[in-house]
Amino acid sequence: MEKYMGIDVGGTNVKIGIVDREGGMKSKIKYSTADLRNSGDFVNGYLDILAKEFEKHPEISEIGMGIPGTISVDRSTCIEVVAIPMLNGINLKGRFNERFPDKVLHLENDANVAALGEYYFSDTKIPENYIFITLGTGIGSAAIIDKKIFIGGDGNAMELGHILSKNGNELEENIGKRGIMNRTHKLMKEKETSLKKYKKLDPKTVVKEALNGDSVSIKVFREVGEFLGEGLVATIRLLDIKTILVGGGLSAGFDLIKAKLHETLEDNLTPYYIKDLIIKKAVLGNDAGIIGAASLCFK
Repeated sequence: MEKYMGIDVGGTNVKIGIVDREGGMKSKIKYSTADLRNSGDFVNGYLDILAKEFEKHPEISEIGMGIPGTISVDRSTCIEVVAIPMLNGINLKGRFNERFPDKVLHLENDANVAALGEYYFSDTKIPENYIFITLGTGIGSAAIIDKKIFIGGDGNAMELGHILSKNGNELEENIGKRGIMNRTHKLMKEKETSLKKYKKLDPKTVVKEALNGDSVSIKVFREVGEFLGEGLVATIRLLDIKTILVGGGLSAGFDLIKAKLHETLEDNLTPYYIKDLIIKKAVLGNDAGIIGAASLCFK
């Protein structure tokens, strides 16, 4: 069976996997992004890693790569990669082709590749048009239209995390990691909560306590559902897409946000949109970046 390499380039790790046409992960390895930063030459260090992996997997000729930032419309050059600024302005595809002329690289935004992977490898049938949201340190988003990634006019559409939200903040500032923790600490001062037993808190702990019934934690994620719903009202009306998939590191809290998310959409959309509205949790989990990147190779 034909196999592909999927690469998920992140601010913490570069994760590389070999994926078959059925979405099976044949092998997986990760390298520290910090080590590459500290090497003094991020791009050459990164290409050295790929050379090592190609030696292990000489059968691989096609590679998909997800980058956590904006890229050029021709999918060759990194424009703004906040987590890895040494990639800004780098024609990564050109550098790759110089080093590995016998390989084919497909470069794409990381949220886009995770979204595409859901189409090919979800355990249930996914329509050809859907909106994909990742909840984590930041808020990522993508749209798949007619089975293809929607990139917009200049290549970087669907930055939902950066639309204006309540309190003069961007949506990501309200419901990304920092926003969740700011809201959690504020509520902890006002009410009794099981969260006070922790010396150190993060959003995943808040999810855990919410699932255990803690009222403050539940309230935090109901508000996440409300903020996200408000952001999606405009997105659904603009794109006329009624299927929403929610993934990312905080999607473990999907059941905590779903009711308020539905309620907010139902309060602000007409029956035309509501009657066919589907909101479901994405299924690929932590491997979404690798598997989605590999799916860029599919014709």
